[in-house]
Amino acid sequence: MPQDPPSSTLLAAGEPITGAPAPVGARSARIDALDVLRGFALCGILLVNAGPVTRFQHALEPSPVTLEDPSGWLQLLVQQRFFPIFSLLFGVGSSLFLASAARRATRPRVLLARRLLVLLPLGGTHQLLHPGEALTPYAVVGLLVLLPSSWLPRWAVAAGAAVLVPAALATGGGIALVPGLFLLGSALVRYGVVDRLETSTRGPLLLLLGFAAAAAPAAAWQLEDLERSGFTASSAVAGLLTAGVYVTGLLVLLRTPVRSLLQTAFVPLGRTALTTYVSATVVLVLAGHLLDLPSSRSWTVLLLVAGVLLVAQWAFSTWWLRHFTQGPLEWLWRWATWGRRSPLRRSRAATGGR
Repeated sequence: MPQDPPSSTLLAAGEPITGAPAPVGARSARIDALDVLRGFALCGILLVNAGPVTRFQHALEPSPVTLEDPSGWLQLLVQQRFFPIFSLLFGVGSSLFLASAARRATRPRVLLARRLLVLLPLGGTHQLLHPGEALTPYAVVGLLVLLPSSWLPRWAVAAGAAVLVPAALATGGGIALVPGLFLLGSALVRYGVVDRLETSTRGPLLLLLGFAAAAAPAAAWQLEDLERSGFTASSAVAGLLTAGVYVTGLLVLLRTPVRSLLQTAFVPLGRTALTTYVSATVVLVLAGHLLDLPSSRSWTVLLLVAGVLLVAQWAFSTWWLRHFTQGPLEWLWRWATWGRRSPLRRSRAATGGR
């Protein structure tokens, strides 16, 4: 989800959080690559959620999952592929927020705790429409795992991720992956990896080749039992490796001339991620009722609904960010976290006098 303008240098060296302001040179600009990855992950999450939220085929006998229709391809390319990216980015964003808060407050961990606590009522409300929503578990795991880990040295955080992620994969992935991925995201910040996202090409390229080599046999493993592979070890392993291919592939592409296209397509969604995620649920529930999707077997209709919604949300986010500094829910989240209201509307100078 969109975070405050980050500065990860306080944590990159593994130093403790303090209230002392960072040197001016230590303050970095917003990392566009994170917004691209976040927006990309949101697109995949919407594809995953479209069926459950609209209760697609719920009133019918379950149909087999095969590669002859989109259900099999969703299992192979989407399910358990985007949720890990989103979870990793939440861990990254929370650690960047903590570093940013340390420059401006004497008790930055209190601010992070408040930031996570605000998600609980929002997630509880969201859960009424989407029982599988992520905000509530993110808030709980953040408070129980991510916040306490900020007192640990960075090697201990990395070691925790190295233990928890494989354990979660063995049990089928899903929500069980969240603690380990949160810690992994925090470790990436504290070891300075996130700082190098915009400058490194060789590292992402080598990782891409490694993930691709490992993802191919993992996908073949999942294909052996595709119909039951929703939350099995094969699906979880193949999903995480494929997520690695997606992330490193995007990072490589961001170092090519298609960077501007990727930024145009995904940055608006990435910077309004909380608003986009919650509003998508409301629209999908309404679409499910209006189009009677619980009694439908038409994958074309379901995917068309998801595609039109994504385009509409992209158009809204693009327009909104031309006039406002943050998405509506992001702004309220920041207000509740800091206890003071920040400007929402951009100045006339920033919008070119419009």
